[in-house]
Amino acid sequence: MKPLEGKRVLITGATGSLGQALVRRLLKCELGQPIKIIIFSRDEAKQHAMRVEHKYNRPVTDEVIYHNFEELLEFRIGDVRDFHSIAAALRDADVVFNSAALKQVPTCEYFPIQAVMTNISGPENIVRAIQEHHLPVETVVAISTDKACKPVNVMGMTKAIQERVFIQGNLRCPDTRFICVRYGNVLASRGSVIPLFHDQIKNGGPVTITTPDMTRFLLSLEQAVDTIFAAVREAHRGDTYIPRVPSAKVVDIAAVLIGSRSIQTVITGIRPGEKVHEILVSEEERHRTIDKGRYYVILPILPELRSNDKIIPSLAEEYSSATNVMDRQTLSELLRQYSLII
Repeated sequence: MKPLEGKRVLITGATGSLGQALVRRLLKCELGQPIKIIIFSRDEAKQHAMRVEHKYNRPVTDEVIYHNFEELLEFRIGDVRDFHSIAAALRDADVVFNSAALKQVPTCEYFPIQAVMTNISGPENIVRAIQEHHLPVETVVAISTDKACKPVNVMGMTKAIQERVFIQGNLRCPDTRFICVRYGNVLASRGSVIPLFHDQIKNGGPVTITTPDMTRFLLSLEQAVDTIFAAVREAHRGDTYIPRVPSAKVVDIAAVLIGSRSIQTVITGIRPGEKVHEILVSEEERHRTIDKGRYYVILPILPELRSNDKIIPSLAEEYSSATNVMDRQTLSELLRQYSLII
């Protein structure tokens, strides 16, 4: 049986870029037909827009295939920071995708306690509710980021703690499988560099680049969801799934998007909390990282959650965006594939 067949699914932060992509894919029933998809977030305007979009998208299309919309999608206003609101939502869930987050690096630097409340206290509330109320939640998927690996900024630090809170949750809630997914920059998601570059190009420049050496992992929203679905299908308790994706220099992204236009680029310097290169698997983690084809899997740091099988590490060094960098032609082909060159 497919893992989400007949399940009640809760998505926190479901009105974000990833959350909306996740809903579209769930409605295709790739992992089975859920009986309920709960859209849980604190932004009533985004929930209303999402409700209207799906309500009037009735014809069956290649993107959205579903039945009985009025009964399948449920919208709930709530906040992972509020224990009682997330606990109430969890009562109606078999599978949880936690995509609620404060994820803007500079914002988290200026408001660190706000990042702690959403990115750490929110996950703790989920684990605590399942534990204290003995809720029959089967699986919780934590959505993490490359910035959580060897973190140097508040966003990454709080997301790193989120990973550990959920992994340790497997000990507190032995009947629930807590797993993680960690990936890099999602192409054209809100707050990413490509929409910024597009806007700067439309206005005639200049295009701002923090440093010529900066590299970033690149993957599409669909690849992000693919990684989440792979974890749901295959992950053991405490596993962290990592997609194997290429990286690019940010200066090359700008050059490809500018093309032949006469637009100036300006080096502005690294923003508060930014790294020059991102890392998806650290030197310390590579010793317990195994190869799963399109993915790497970091086995849990807690020995109680690992099997007694001998680990054969699949990485000779940390998995950094500084390696496997695309040349401009390959990058151009990738961006064209997703209609990102305008």
